[in-house]
Amino acid sequence: MKKRMVQANSNGGSAHSQSAPAGGPQLPSSVTIMDVAREAGVSYATVSRVVNNKEYVKQDTREKVMQAITRLGYVANQQARSLAGGKSYVVGLLVRDLGSSYMGAIVSGVDDELSTAQYNLMLYTTHRRKTNERIYVNTLIQGMADGLLLILPRNPEAYLDTLNQSRFPYVLIDHQGLGDQVPAVGSKNWDGAYAATKYLIELGHRRIGFITGALELGAAIDRLAGYKAALIDHQLPIDPALIIEGTFFQPEGYSGARTLLNLEQRPTAIFASNDVMAFGVMEAVRDCGLRIPADISVLGFDDIDQASHVYPPLTTVRQPMQEMGRLAVKMLLERIKDPDRPVERVELPTTLIIRQSCQPPT
Repeated sequence: MKKRMVQANSNGGSAHSQSAPAGGPQLPSSVTIMDVAREAGVSYATVSRVVNNKEYVKQDTREKVMQAITRLGYVANQQARSLAGGKSYVVGLLVRDLGSSYMGAIVSGVDDELSTAQYNLMLYTTHRRKTNERIYVNTLIQGMADGLLLILPRNPEAYLDTLNQSRFPYVLIDHQGLGDQVPAVGSKNWDGAYAATKYLIELGHRRIGFITGALELGAAIDRLAGYKAALIDHQLPIDPALIIEGTFFQPEGYSGARTLLNLEQRPTAIFASNDVMAFGVMEAVRDCGLRIPADISVLGFDDIDQASHVYPPLTTVRQPMQEMGRLAVKMLLERIKDPDRPVERVELPTTLIIRQSCQPPT
């Protein structure tokens, strides 16, 4: 039986909740697992194994139980099961949105690993609203899930103390958190930005524009620090005019590039803190009547799928996004088994991927 992924709606409810029409099946709250067993003509234990995605149930029996569940409108009460001392076999995942290949790659890794472990995924999207994070976290820790994953949270200071005090298992993804006692999985952002900047310098570039990500995030801070460190190590000045604050979104890549290209002494290369902003940079370069890479070299970070398909193909720093998702799940499941295990903080290596968007300055 395949694992379900349930996405929560903006009110914090789940997309699979339902109500019965008049004359239809009983309300889910009034239907018990015993009702399903009687309807399907099987034992309570068999229904329990099906509901919890356990093995050792014949396929025809499993289908019979699922048909009974559908007819009766039964919804497993995960919260009651958890509060009764059992496990819900649900992991909550909090993301800001689902509109990027970056987020999709991490979620794919999370989903694959949870499927292997026979856990369900409850997905909450905050739509970039900081207050939603705290609301959804408070909902999930009330027995809705056994653990929580958070990808690039925007407001962790509002609820990390609550998670720690309640000893609720959680892991941050691509965010270092607030202190070394926060379990987290990320990539070597500083190393990746240093290597990318060093590559541009070795090509001969001396004026390298840099567009940051949202500087409230550790990944953005580390990438900016790696860029600066490479300049210093190669005896190049850090020019504040060449550093533009961005947000990780394409419009800021475009506007940041326009600002850099309008400088009296414009850069010969622009390094954007992620690929999405790099696409905005490429658009701005073309709108200014310039060529990539003949007039301006462009470099990104992440290596999302589109990076190899734009023209020219984008030179970028690859971070292992699917692996981050899979490793975060493994760490979380270990913390669910043993909440007292030592805090783990893992940084996975990055790789510079050289394509056709950079060349020596002319």
